[in-house]
Amino acid sequence: MSAQAQVTIYSTPTCHFCHAAKDFFTANNIKFTDYNVGTDLAKRKEMIEKSGQMGVPVIYVGDEMIVGFDEAQLRSLLKV
Repeated sequence: MSAQAQVTIYSTPTCHFCHAAKDFFTANNIKFTDYNVGTDLAKRKEMIEKSGQMGVPVIYVGDEMIVGFDEAQLRSLLKV
């Protein structure tokens, strides 16, 4: 079994889709790093530079970027 790709989510506490994505990761035993771009200005700047927009969530699975909560794409990338 191969190691799981690193999963990173840029989110805010009030974002419904951010919560849905994190619940999905938890339900599927996917470890992830969560950056609260509502309070972490450096990570907010990093997210905007990487994604070109301010909407959350921005999710990285390895080098693959997903903007928004796209469960089908996440399942495909994470093989769950």
